[in-house]
Amino acid sequence: MTPSAGTMRGAPGGVELIGSGRLRLATAWLGGCSGCHMSFLDLDEYLLELSQVADLVYGPFVDAKEFPTGVDVALVEGAVTNRANLAMAGIIRQRSRTVISFGDCAITGNVTAMRNHLTVTETLDPFRCGSEAPPVFDYAAVPQLLPRALPLHQVIPVDGYIPGCPPGPDRIRAAIECLLRGEPVHLAPGMLTFG
Repeated sequence: MTPSAGTMRGAPGGVELIGSGRLRLATAWLGGCSGCHMSFLDLDEYLLELSQVADLVYGPFVDAKEFPTGVDVALVEGAVTNRANLAMAGIIRQRSRTVISFGDCAITGNVTAMRNHLTVTETLDPFRCGSEAPPVFDYAAVPQLLPRALPLHQVIPVDGYIPGCPPGPDRIRAAIECLLRGEPVHLAPGMLTFG
């Protein structure tokens, strides 16, 4: 599994690494349930192999407060549901060479988009008591909902997709290994591919 830096750099359809020959990998969690990240953890021993050729520079498993610059690949879980997600998506795109929609919420909106048939006011109605007016939120503390939950590609350009709810560890591993080898990602039949 350990490719040389030369096989990763500039290969047709693959990832041209920004840094020292080690993949700078980030994950992000927008409007989703964290199931994709749980599947990522289900890579088990493969995570140790991956650590030999890649640095996880951002995500829920990393104590980093700000999305870094110079990211080779960002796996982004979840739909864009609020203003904080919208801002983060823009930062991820600006600071990452390759952005991958990670899971069905990022790809289609999936469960997160089930609220799209309601207005924001109707979505927040369950949070009021009786005939009281809808609650007034302090949007400095709670991100303001967007009118609709959006798939990631409707907000920023994406370079590929890893489908599933959540995608299984085998699918995640196959995609990562293709990226590490500098090859276009070709998953098993029936899996969405990027190229």
